[in-house]
Amino acid sequence: MTTGPFFPRKRSGSGGQPRRLMLPIAPRANTRIRFAVVTDPTMSAITPDEALALVDRIIREGGNFEGVDIAGPGEPLATPHATFDCLSRLHRFYPALDLGLVTNGLGGARLLADLKESGLGRITLCVNAVTTVTAEKIYAWIRPGTRTVPLARAAVILLNEQAAMATVCGRIGLDFSIAVTVYPGFNDAEVEEIALKMAALGAKSMTLCPHRPMPGDMECLAKPDRDLLDRVARRAARHLPVIESGSGPAPAGSSCLGGGPMPEVSLPKPGPGRPNVAVISASGMAIDQHLGQAGRLLIYGPRKDGLVCLLETRPAPAPGGGSERWQVMARIVSDCFALLTAAAGETPRAVLGSHGVKVLLADGDIEGTVDALYGGGRKKPGSHARKGPERGKNG
Repeated sequence: MTTGPFFPRKRSGSGGQPRRLMLPIAPRANTRIRFAVVTDPTMSAITPDEALALVDRIIREGGNFEGVDIAGPGEPLATPHATFDCLSRLHRFYPALDLGLVTNGLGGARLLADLKESGLGRITLCVNAVTTVTAEKIYAWIRPGTRTVPLARAAVILLNEQAAMATVCGRIGLDFSIAVTVYPGFNDAEVEEIALKMAALGAKSMTLCPHRPMPGDMECLAKPDRDLLDRVARRAARHLPVIESGSGPAPAGSSCLGGGPMPEVSLPKPGPGRPNVAVISASGMAIDQHLGQAGRLLIYGPRKDGLVCLLETRPAPAPGGGSERWQVMARIVSDCFALLTAAAGETPRAVLGSHGVKVLLADGDIEGTVDALYGGGRKKPGSHARKGPERGKNG
């Protein structure tokens, strides 16, 4: 971390790092940055139950952190029920715990009063633009509701809702800061304007995050250099205290959290007798369906030559029957080490988990997610398979 006249506030915690625990309970994205990795299954969402158990365990083990932020891997306000559930339970069991939310603000203004009532104490608003021209250059798509709308219209909605959320924060007395990711050549010239506008709306500080290219990014955009970051920070600091952040995983649609590191969430791995992955999908291309609505299961796994691909489809058990339905499903996917779905209730997750099938909540394309679960889908040394999974004969 760089400190000095441009970054007057240091982060607390050892080594200057923040001591805020990030809880990745949001499985669904409502924006996608044009330069970001399409999907990152290493940041699988956890349930509110798992989040509460994690906080409880860390506290019992003597973990030292100043507060908790709900953030990522998708957008917490895209699945507000889970966010409200997690906040209210944390507040009930740990009333002294400082609770925060990292969000892009879509749909947030109308929820803020209830979020505050549920225990929310602070907001980190991820703002990457204040003009629609810049927003359209940065975002690949924006989904204000259940459907993606034309980008030009959606960009207007996003910026208006971010301003509305900032305004409501001031009205109800909820502290908010902003987090800005610097995309060289796209929004670096606009960061000062972001700081000026958000300071006028009551922001307390700005966390400045450099874009971090990752393997698999859709477009090659370099990380901003030190000189560029210094110039951007110097200008923004005329209006807001600026903190630079170079660490922390990203929620979908943003490469900056504005908070501390998320806890490590271990991913399942293939093992003897469980080489495959089950996927719940309506389209056959994306992980886009609730487990309870599943009519079929797509089974991915390694072929005889080691290449990961779609092996077959299997019928899902008919709806109804309570927990027995999930017992049946566990038998259907008994050769799978994981099941990918957009959403799932606590009962099926518990039943499948007790049978050795880890249910992962994800939002993105199937093949990229499955590929990453297998470490890139690579065969043993000496093979000539391509990197990603591909369709099998049944696909």
